[in-house]
Amino acid sequence: MAGELVLVIDDSPTITKVVQLVLAKAGYDVRTAPDGEAGLEAARAQRPELILLDFVMPKMNGYQFCRELAADKSLKDIPVILMSAKGDQVGERFVKVMGIVDYITKPFSPEAITAVVQHTIAKYGRVVDPPPSLVTGEDLDTGSTDAAQLEHRVAMYQHLRDQLTNVIGARVAALFGLAEASESEGDRVPTDASAIADAARSALDDATLAGILESSEFAALGDSGPPGLRGDLRVVPLAEVLQLLDVQEQSGQLSVQRSSARVNIYFRRGRIDQALATGVPDEFLLGRFLLDAELIARPDLDGFLEGRAQTGGRLIGQQLVKIGHLGEADLRTALSRQTSELVYEILRWRYGRFTFAAGADAPAHVVEAALGLDIEAILMEGYRRVDEWHLIERAIDNFDLVFLRNEDAVAQMGRGRLTREELAVLELVNGKNSVKDITRKSRMGSFEVSKMLYRLLSIKLVRRRVMPVAV
Repeated sequence: MAGELVLVIDDSPTITKVVQLVLAKAGYDVRTAPDGEAGLEAARAQRPELILLDFVMPKMNGYQFCRELAADKSLKDIPVILMSAKGDQVGERFVKVMGIVDYITKPFSPEAITAVVQHTIAKYGRVVDPPPSLVTGEDLDTGSTDAAQLEHRVAMYQHLRDQLTNVIGARVAALFGLAEASESEGDRVPTDASAIADAARSALDDATLAGILESSEFAALGDSGPPGLRGDLRVVPLAEVLQLLDVQEQSGQLSVQRSSARVNIYFRRGRIDQALATGVPDEFLLGRFLLDAELIARPDLDGFLEGRAQTGGRLIGQQLVKIGHLGEADLRTALSRQTSELVYEILRWRYGRFTFAAGADAPAHVVEAALGLDIEAILMEGYRRVDEWHLIERAIDNFDLVFLRNEDAVAQMGRGRLTREELAVLELVNGKNSVKDITRKSRMGSFEVSKMLYRLLSIKLVRRRVMPVAV
């Protein structure tokens, strides 16, 4: 039985967000607290059916929290599940002690945390009658939605018909006017079917059609069109939009736009089939992910791109599959990585607008790809990256920063302790290249480059270049 209150106590925003997302989707009412003291206050304010507890926390650790919980008569019977990165060593020591009935090791999968919560509540939870449902069979009838879509489509067609009739009618009337004004048989203007068709075509030039489609009346009809979703990212975070589309198993197109950058995400029954973008940095192009996964050699990719004009209108991935440079499975792997990275990127956007067109058809190549990516898994990694970005941005607050190598520190430490990627970034730190330049030249993502620069900064192998102040 879902609907029970679960209290999650953890000082990691990532863990609390992930657990809240997963358990809310399973139907639980989830509250969170950042430490033991806040957790006790939350439990006393509203008694939960279950507590998920981190062991290592500031102010009051897991052991201290359990001791305080056991001393409170109204709370001592609440079952507690321990979440610990130390797993067996901590878990086995404290299970069956001071209210702890089970433990789970970080990192855990959505399925694992849901299973342990369901099992524990079923075994230890109180029996609570479910609240009466306010949903009737009529509420679940989709006929009203279909009727609204049909009514909207009729209104759109009627408006378009009226506008085209007005434009063509005016041109045909002028044609007949000229015919009547002809004084001689040789000057007579033809008014047969062919002449009328020519007049209609000339009337409906590109500028006229664009004006009709962009007219305020037509735009207003579009805004009040089929059931959908639209809003401002400053008011509704993108993660909440993605969760909603996931829970409702929606199909359609979600468009997210900030300045000139636009990302279209295609959904099918609550899963992501593909994301396409315009106006985003080159790091999100498919070629980068093919190279990262070592699915194609750089000389082969460069040679292919040079001769791409002769390969027809296919997308780069389809072209590479057609000429045998890439297998279908490899292409799906690269497309999945590209789509995930695009979603991670827009999860960071603090402003912008989004629109969701329910039931919108996806392009043929998206239907063919049918990646079916799980939103929960993407959000879990996305939340982790957002938290990491916030930490990185304290030291790297814009991509125009320039760094210098601390040559003495590099020589003293040696390069053997650095990864291949870190060495590649370090080689591009020369007092001239900005973060943006390093990202472009390394052909890595801005997240990866920023993370490596942050680490190099923290171990003092690089330092920020202080730019001279103009006087």
